[in-house]
Amino acid sequence: MTREPYPSARREDIVDILHETPVPDPYRWLEDPDSPETKDWLLAQAELYGKQRGTQRFKSRVAELLRSGSVGAPIWRDENHFFSRRTPDQEHAVYYVVAPDGTERALIDPMAIDPSGLTTLDAVQPDKEGRLLAYQISVGGNEESVLYIIDVATGARLEGPIDRCRYSPVAWLPGGEAFYYVRRLPSTEVPENETQFHRRVYLHRVGTSTEDDVMIFGQGLKMTNYYGVAVSRDGRWLQVSSHEGTAPRNDVWVADLTASPIDRPELRVVQEGVDAQSGLVFGRDGRLYVHTDRDAPRGRVCVTDPAEPGFETWRDLIPEDPEAVLSDFAILDGLERPVMLVGWTRHAISEITVHDLETGERLGEVPTPGLGSIGSIVERPEGGHEAWFGYTDNTTPPTIQRYDAATGETTLWAASPGAVDVPQVRTEQVVYRSKDGTDVRMLIISPVVEAQGPRPTILYGYGGFGLSMTPGYSASILAWVEAGGVYAIANLRGGGEEGEEWHRAGMLANKQNVFDDFHAAAEHLIATGLTTPAQLGISGGSNGGLLVGAALTQRPDLYAAVVCSAPLLDMIRYEKFGLGASWNVEYGSADDPEQFGWLRGYSPYHHVRESVAYPATLFTVFQSDTRVHPLHAWKMCAALQHASTADRPVLLRNETEVGHGARSVSRTVDLSADTLTFLARYTGL
Repeated sequence: MTREPYPSARREDIVDILHETPVPDPYRWLEDPDSPETKDWLLAQAELYGKQRGTQRFKSRVAELLRSGSVGAPIWRDENHFFSRRTPDQEHAVYYVVAPDGTERALIDPMAIDPSGLTTLDAVQPDKEGRLLAYQISVGGNEESVLYIIDVATGARLEGPIDRCRYSPVAWLPGGEAFYYVRRLPSTEVPENETQFHRRVYLHRVGTSTEDDVMIFGQGLKMTNYYGVAVSRDGRWLQVSSHEGTAPRNDVWVADLTASPIDRPELRVVQEGVDAQSGLVFGRDGRLYVHTDRDAPRGRVCVTDPAEPGFETWRDLIPEDPEAVLSDFAILDGLERPVMLVGWTRHAISEITVHDLETGERLGEVPTPGLGSIGSIVERPEGGHEAWFGYTDNTTPPTIQRYDAATGETTLWAASPGAVDVPQVRTEQVVYRSKDGTDVRMLIISPVVEAQGPRPTILYGYGGFGLSMTPGYSASILAWVEAGGVYAIANLRGGGEEGEEWHRAGMLANKQNVFDDFHAAAEHLIATGLTTPAQLGISGGSNGGLLVGAALTQRPDLYAAVVCSAPLLDMIRYEKFGLGASWNVEYGSADDPEQFGWLRGYSPYHHVRESVAYPATLFTVFQSDTRVHPLHAWKMCAALQHASTADRPVLLRNETEVGHGARSVSRTVDLSADTLTFLARYTGL
């Protein structure tokens, strides 16, 4: 096979000396997306990819499987509730309010706002009475989350746009006259390269100018801090939390709003300077419930008095489980014997247990539809005996289940609206051994028909930020397996599948464990006869893009094809772009000599070697990505195209007007079809 010649890419003799170590960077010029040279190179790459793209053989099937639509869990306000739903022909989910008689009314339809499909709904928060609704939207994938307030009864817009609200919670005070929220400082007040940082907590009074907003918290703290804010249902207690970037620890404060003004709350420390994460729920019974991994890496629930919330007063209610991770809880107190529902993931599979609210005694389990993933457990703000939770697994589109604690029964409350012919697949969880002897779990989804020898296989992983890879409905996975392939998802260290210790075993100095776990997963799939190196493709995005970038440079012999999406790949300079500065608590900083050594040890861009037969590689990047700049993939693509001696191509799919996160369904279909087609071609499916 003779591959197309690659576009010309100038190699510069740029070498930085960091901590007395030379660090070459021959494609530094590709860091400037606005330079004519970069634009010409991107156009040439687009032309090359267009020639190589081929027929999107999976497109119609992925589109058909996505016609399942989706449905979201309800948010209750008295007898009304709010929820989202996407019907089979919609590009985006629509947000509704539902009256007690079941009458639905659309409140926010992204396609009505913007028929181009480029506008996404990022977040919603009704006020405590359900009369006003805060919502946030962004355009073209930039995730900037502009905030608006509407009147629920009329749909009239009352406030907005309020900009700089990316990742902002909205914490309403009773009556809907004011709320706390998080907003970045104006760009005029911060250095040019720090405009994505410098958040503050503000109090905003509805109907007044944001110029009059009162800064409540954040002055003088680290620029990369993220803040959380919440107000108890009765309006008495304010909770403020602070994370340094994405660090797995936070500081937490509370204020009694009956004892200090809402614009000058007297915040008291609950947790500060502690290497743990804690979140607070103010119970209707007057107690403070603390969900924490402090002294409990898999999580526990403690109770205390909100007036004396310090750690020394915490009492275990739900102790740590040695094998399951405590994910969330809900309180059902409309019963003679009030209970707490506790959500867990046990080796990435979800379950819910029932406990006595006073003693924590386990009383039973909530029936669930199968071995899958459960979303947050929702209760009515005023209490009761009902709870709602999302459920999905590898063959079940999202559903909402209702649990009645009075009867102990779980029933289907809402299903995804589309009728879809879902293929039958076989799913099993296996345990394999990593390089250092650690047991790692992997979910393998395969055709029901017994294999006659090894099959083309996709291995997927993430392994970072404490995020867990749990079962879920995926049109891409189902289309691949229906066509005869195998799809494997490894629960690598760095994730949260086994709690915070599992996360930390794959971050900072331990990052190589993640890559070793991934290589071992591949070797297990080969050793057990499921696949061969010539039939094995790997896929990952964002931190998972870093994963597969490291995999292809460390073990190019082990993989036939790679899809590397929105990746981090230059780990020496990653902090200088996008939100990179907020991730040095996960990866480390090249400014620190020891941490520079960790990063240089695996940084994929710096480990591309001359005259190596690299796997077929497709980089998929998004021009409006404000989290991970596309320059990582651009530089790596140029380096691989220069170095690889293989007939298999290195290609770049550079997409405009989308970003790192949400996108329209049609854009999702195109991306899935292109990546599956590429992987099929170079694994022999």
